[in-house]
Amino acid sequence: MDADKPVASPTCAAREAPDGYMGFAERDELVAELNILLEAEPAGARVGARLIAQAGPDTEYLALAEVIHDDEVKWCRVLFAALTDLGATPTEAVGDFYGKTMAIEGFEDRIAFVNRGQGWVVRKLEKLLPRIRDDRLHGALREMLDAHVVNIAAADDTLARRGFTPRR
Repeated sequence: MDADKPVASPTCAAREAPDGYMGFAERDELVAELNILLEAEPAGARVGARLIAQAGPDTEYLALAEVIHDDEVKWCRVLFAALTDLGATPTEAVGDFYGKTMAIEGFEDRIAFVNRGQGWVVRKLEKLLPRIRDDRLHGALREMLDAHVVNIAAADDTLARRGFTPRR
């Protein structure tokens, strides 16, 4: 197909149709959803830093806390960059996840709560991903979802090896 020739049918012009018309999230909706996620990630990073400090000499818990912290920091950067690429102002708000997590007694109970928070991110991304038209953004958010799933499994495995059963 010659790119200089006008397309002959609506199907061929689909790539030029507005996002909303094609079932994708429009810019304002995408910005709002990414900012909601961005509010959660710095709180998660603060929780991860606190878990690192609380893990003490326990190398298994320390490694888990470091992964949680490092991933949360990484996803803050990714979301910030995505919002900037969209020409939007990334939120400076930080969600209340840190306070809720620190109100929980016990390292293992906190890890279990972090897993529930990571599960919330997974569910948000699962709903959002089919509505992302931009391949680069879709790939970054897919990677974020996959990393959260891996972290949830790692935390569950670590807690199970320790004989901890999370309260539901």
